[in-house]
Amino acid sequence: MAEITLDETRLKELLKAAIFELVEEQKDIFIELVSEVLEDVGMDNAIKAGENTEIVSREEIFEILNRKLLPSMRSPHFRKSSIL
Repeated sequence: MAEITLDETRLKELLKAAIFELVEEQKDIFIELVSEVLEDVGMDNAIKAGENTEIVSREEIFEILNRKLLPSMRSPHFRKSSIL
């Protein structure tokens, strides 16, 4: 079997070309992947921020959500799908 050798510069060029081709051909998958990564980073940041805040009860959370959601749900333009 023949041995193939690549210098670092050529290897980087080939990897960049392969990644670019993958992004071009599988754009939907790439966008979904980046979206998932951003959501994970956001969730991680929210969890870390929450570790340094005051603990509140489940009831307090639902009271706040109800105050914010219920008025908008009474609007004539409200659709159930808008909160999902």
